[in-house]
This record gives sequence, C-alpha cells and structure tokens, in this order.
Amino acid sequence: MMTLLHLLADPFLDFGFMRRALVACLALSLSSAPLGVFLLLRRMSLVGDALSHAVLPGAAIGYLISGMSLVAMGIGGFIAGLAVAMMSGWVSRRTLLKEDASFAGFYLGSLALGVTLVSLRGSSMDLLHVLFGSILAVDSSAMVLVGIITTLSMLILAAIYRALLIESFDSVFLQVSMGRWLMVIHALFLSLVVLNLVAGFQILGTLMSVGLMMLPAASARFWAKNLPQTLGVAIAIGMIASLIGLLWSYYASLPAGPAIVLSASLIFFFSILCGTRGGVLVTARR
Repeated sequence: MMTLLHLLADPFLDFGFMRRALVACLALSLSSAPLGVFLLLRRMSLVGDALSHAVLPGAAIGYLISGMSLVAMGIGGFIAGLAVAMMSGWVSRRTLLKEDASFAGFYLGSLALGVTLVSLRGSSMDLLHVLFGSILAVDSSAMVLVGIITTLSMLILAAIYRALLIESFDSVFLQVSMGRWLMVIHALFLSLVVLNLVAGFQILGTLMSVGLMMLPAASARFWAKNLPQTLGVAIAIGMIASLIGLLWSYYASLPAGPAIVLSASLIFFFSILCGTRGGVLVTARR
C-alpha cells in the first residue's frame, strides 16, 4: 500500500513542473468539462473540435512574434478561434451552408495555415509542442492565466446557466422570451469554449485540448441521471484522467497531452461498457 502511495505521490512531491501541470489540469477540468456537457446537449460536439483547430493560426502568430510565450500565443489563439466561430455563424446565417459544414471549412483552413506559420520559423520540435503541448511549458505565468480563465469561465457560466439549460431543451421558447439576447448568450458561450481551449493548449496542445472538454462530458452521460449530476461527474472524470495521464506520462516518458486524453478515452470506453445509465452491459442484462 505504501509503495503504491509513493508511486502516486513522488512525481508531484519531487518535481515542481509536475505539480504545476497537475494544478493547471485540475483547474481546466473544473471549467472545461461543464462546457463540454453543454456542447453535447446542444449537439455541438464537433464544434469544439473545430474550434480547437481554429486557435492554431493565432497561436502560431503569437509564437512567431514572442516565441513560446503563453500570453502572446493565448491572445492570438483566442482572437483566431473567436474569429472562426463568428465567421462560421455569419456564413451559416447568410448562405445555404449549414453551420457544421461552415465550421469544417474554416477550421481545416485554419489548421493548415497554423502549421505553415509555425514551420516558417520553428523546428519540428516547436511544431510538436504547439500541436501536442509540453508539460515543461507550464510555468507560473501559465498557471496564473489558467486560473484567471477558469475563474472567469465559472462566473460567466453561472450567470448564463439557466439560459443555456433552456436553449438546450427548448430553443424556440428562449428565442421568443429573450429575442436578441439569444445571440449574446450564444456568443458568450462560444467565447468561453475558445477561452478554455486556449488555456489548455500549453499542456495538451491545440489538437488535444478539446479532449479534456468532450470526453469527460460524454463519459458522465453514462453515470448521471440529471444535469447537475452530469456536470459534477464530468468534472470528476476530467480530474481523474488528468492525474492518471500525468502519472502515465512521467513513468512511461510519454507526451503529457496525448497521455491525458488517452486516459480520458479509456474512461469513456469503460463508461460505454459499464455505465449504470445506458451502458452496454447494463442494457444487455435488462
């Protein structure tokens, strides 16, 4: 038992970068997982994936200007992600193209542009750090930025929680009752999604940051019976996946981002099989 405790605790007791990465991942789980739940309820799961790719050009421009600076890359990524979200919504409203197709077109172009920009100045290792994150990049400034984004996200999400809940189940009623405010709420929600994706790309990378948002939310669906429980379970799963992934990356010398997302994926597959609310085994037994 003591040996197991040492294996779990030693990486975080001995190395400051592991502690910083764990705190940052726990904070991200606290704000990202609830957003993932609402993305699922609104049938916008792939929008989160598209936006995670869309932040890459802005992050690449920040990298070209200031190197591996979290603040510069974060600001650039937020502007790029929000621009893609707004342009996709505008195109879907003004043309016959549906919103999912519009997002697909913009995010594919953004991904190609971002990879090209990073390749202009950086090495292949720099490109890997941007795409898949780097646990060593989590310094004090990164933790402060993640903490600010998490706090801001929780406050705004609490303020628009009721409107998001109503829109997820009866968008027509919300449109009639709130009118123009509906667009403001939608814009705020997408802004929170982009903010959290930007906060996660230093550890998880632009390609993996959406994993900590969507996989815990999808897994929680198999264990919870109402929305408050789903939000709580999603946060807990995100935190557990973060801990397991960081330990896995430490002992197996794996990149932290893929290890965390792979851990969340394993929990997702376990939930599909054994979940008490519609899991495969429970359904077969019935």
